[in-house]
Amino acid sequence: MDLRSLIEQRLITSFNPVRLEVIDESHLHRGHPGAIGGGGHFRVRISAESLDRLPLIKRHREIYGSLGELMDGPIHALAIEKAP
Repeated sequence: MDLRSLIEQRLITSFNPVRLEVIDESHLHRGHPGAIGGGGHFRVRISAESLDRLPLIKRHREIYGSLGELMDGPIHALAIEKAP
């Protein structure tokens, strides 16, 4: 399973979102320090009842927690947005 699909699956399992979009933006960051190969840059747009009522910082912590060890390795950068 590719990393984008793995992120998507973990978020679905954790939050049962009504809307979810996981976008691999790695190609935009190829060669910058910390991601020489350009991999590991993602944007997540998510709307889930359990997240929508949380303050921004708590929402981000919950998402980072659901991604676990992926945040320590293959994910270099993660932008999180509330889906409309």
